[in-house]
Amino acid sequence: MKVSDILRVKGNTLFTVSPDQTLALAVDTMAERDIGSLVVMEFGDLVGMLTFREVIQAITRNGGSVGTSLVRSVMDDAPLTCTPETEIDEVRRMMLGRHARYMPVLNGRQLMGVISFYDVAKTVVDSQDFENRMLKAYIRDWPSEEGGPAAA
Repeated sequence: MKVSDILRVKGNTLFTVSPDQTLALAVDTMAERDIGSLVVMEFGDLVGMLTFREVIQAITRNGGSVGTSLVRSVMDDAPLTCTPETEIDEVRRMMLGRHARYMPVLNGRQLMGVISFYDVAKTVVDSQDFENRMLKAYIRDWPSEEGGPAAA
């Protein structure tokens, strides 16, 4: 399976933020939309990711407040990315290796979507469930041996 399979099911709703927006406004957007990440875009290009991890680190550094920080000062400016053609197993390895929960999907420079570790895990579990059902059906419908030796 590929990332494009996840995006097809997930849809294409994206939430972005400018690097020069205040962190407070970004946090409000994340809370309103009940989302854990925002893609940081500048002049049509992906320049970073803002996740709840960066927000919590910024709040901790600022004594419990978001203060007047800008997104640019707290975002991950080198996020992991993948393409629609990336295999799910590779995405899983990449995300586990960097402890990443969100990954932008780029086709060249065009942002196609964002997948989460939840999306990847759900896809893997659904695929395994389907395979298990097929194997059980195959075993259940196993043909009996005809013409074989008779049981004594």
